[in-house]
Amino acid sequence: MAELLLELLSEEIPARMQARAAEDLKRLVCQGLTDAGLAFESAEAFATPRRLALVVDGLPKKQPDQKIERKGPRVDAPEKAIDGFLGSVGLTLEQVETRETSKGEFYFAVIERKGERTAAILPELFNDVFSDFPWPKSMRWGTRAERWVRPLQSILCVFDRKIVDDVAFNDEPATNMTTGHRFMAPAPIKDVTDFDDYRKKLRKAYVILDAAERCKVIEREAARIAKAEGLAVKPDPALVAENAGLVEWPVVLMGEIDPAYMDVPPEVLTTAMRHHLKHFALVDTNGNLAPRFLVVSNMKTKDGGKQIIAGNERVLRARLADAKFFWDQDRKRTLESRVGDLDGIVFHAKLGSLGEKVRRIEVLAANIAELLSFDADATREAARLCKADLTTEMVGEFPELQGVMGRYYALDEGKPAEVADAIAEHYSPAGPNDDCPNAPVSVAVALADKIDTLVGFFAIDEKPTGSKDPYALRRAALGVIRLVVENNLRIQLAYVARQAILNYPDSVRMYPHSVEYAAARIEDHMTAEHDLPHHHTVAKQIAWSIVEFITERLKVHLKEKGVRHDLIAAVFALGGEDDLVRLLARVDALDSFLGTDDGEHLLTAYRRAANIVRIEEKRDGARYDEPPIADLFVQDEETSLHNSLTASATASSIMLENKEFSRAMSELAQLRGPVDRFFDEVTVNCDKPKLRENRLRLLSTIQATMNRVADFSKIEGGER
Repeated sequence: MAELLLELLSEEIPARMQARAAEDLKRLVCQGLTDAGLAFESAEAFATPRRLALVVDGLPKKQPDQKIERKGPRVDAPEKAIDGFLGSVGLTLEQVETRETSKGEFYFAVIERKGERTAAILPELFNDVFSDFPWPKSMRWGTRAERWVRPLQSILCVFDRKIVDDVAFNDEPATNMTTGHRFMAPAPIKDVTDFDDYRKKLRKAYVILDAAERCKVIEREAARIAKAEGLAVKPDPALVAENAGLVEWPVVLMGEIDPAYMDVPPEVLTTAMRHHLKHFALVDTNGNLAPRFLVVSNMKTKDGGKQIIAGNERVLRARLADAKFFWDQDRKRTLESRVGDLDGIVFHAKLGSLGEKVRRIEVLAANIAELLSFDADATREAARLCKADLTTEMVGEFPELQGVMGRYYALDEGKPAEVADAIAEHYSPAGPNDDCPNAPVSVAVALADKIDTLVGFFAIDEKPTGSKDPYALRRAALGVIRLVVENNLRIQLAYVARQAILNYPDSVRMYPHSVEYAAARIEDHMTAEHDLPHHHTVAKQIAWSIVEFITERLKVHLKEKGVRHDLIAAVFALGGEDDLVRLLARVDALDSFLGTDDGEHLLTAYRRAANIVRIEEKRDGARYDEPPIADLFVQDEETSLHNSLTASATASSIMLENKEFSRAMSELAQLRGPVDRFFDEVTVNCDKPKLRENRLRLLSTIQATMNRVADFSKIEGGER
């Protein structure tokens, strides 16, 4: 067995592309080896800013020999058929075998193919990998036709401690040479024999090959330097990884922030440092931003990094001077005075300006606040101002701070804290790991913003399709779910969505797709409101399409949290529910019920009843879903079961109406005894047709009664 080592040295690879490129290199090469019949023991890929490397261990030095058998025509087949077979396998008649089979005597060709040397296979394999490499962006340079992410400088390719001949890309032939750190060890590294030798020589040349190791060095050194100053590094794993992708030999240095800029909001400072300069922020023992930063350099210097620190301080000072200027200038105007400027910013060509959106959010947020008994006046003010900071110089320069700066400007003007916080939080939650607002005003404005977006894009038929979701509507739906569920809001989403669409102008409400959609739903008897004005009917249908979309996202959300998929399906199959808290209460009640002995036995009985009815309906070509006739009962068990089902249906309906889901499940448990006695004592498929039909109807009633609470056929163990 032998080892394969490959390195592609180039100009700097963007940090965001490195990890994926290493995985792609490993995947493509390993797939090529497998397709060539070359098994291996292990493979590992690495990336630094200047190189992609791959080591594959346990490779055979040649392909295994192959013995291929091909069946030919019968020995008495026409001569033309036999000659065609011989030509296809490249053998003569004397070189093939004849074998007796159950269908007669046939010709067989046995072809022995010697395996090629692995080193002879690699050039073509690598050529395919290099030419088809899936860089997000690539380039050509000079007069060369091939493309790579950045100009390629050299290729190292060693197999079994020898250079692999004929491996080349872009006129760069493979060698057993590489180079170390661009500045600290630029001399060639010669005579690389294997991966262990390669890694050791790179280490001596100030290159840490493994990105994970570079991350650990950055974290360790950053923590050590910060601790020496009585500070701590603000956690930022993504920034650690990004810096590890910018350096081959990380050296962490500390710089100072000019005290003149420390009165600028801390988010501005950290954003300027993180996004523009890749600096780490530091905090003191109270968690406040400290006037220090950490920078990761790519080299050790004789002066201990003093010039590097000074250069970074100078650049940061310029960035913060701009930020302070924006901070001072923006506060010369109130947020209220900026609201009108939003009319000049397009939200979407078919949905109007941001100013129009804000006016819709203001109305809808106030409606939501009234429904939930929140402070409607504060909610209305927060909604009106929530997008105003988009017109400020600061947000124009640092878009990441939208909302955050609105909060600071609002507080600076003396606005109530709940209004200021709502401005900052109304974009949240922006993802599954984002904090979810819980303050009433923030919740109302955030809900209004997301629901307005959903209904607007659904109205103009810009719904997500497949993996495409250009307007992040799935994320908006998940935001609605989290706001409602995590705050236990008892709110009817269909009503809120309907109010939202009515806030849009006729050009949106009466968009052709919306009208056609509503007409189709009316035709399907999904609404009885034919006497409503047409735009109200359209609004209702769009609203329910939004609810369906949100509940589909809720299914995904629950599955990710480990809730049984069949219980979700059983509750959601009933439809017509737009109170998410109530939906989840049903799922919890069903889960608890099925965890009991009564629930387990009743599910078994449901399955038995459903299977009998299904089989007999298929056999008879009839339906047995009509109510049974009490006068046809001849056994006490029939009467008892019928009476229990009637009582249970009545009681559970009342309980469901009162949202008492656990009690409704408990009511179903009362059916266990009558159902068990019926199956023990009553023969359903008796020889009297009317009696048999009536008993099948009674079994069908078991299904109908239980399905009032949940569709038990969706539950594992239920009808399939």
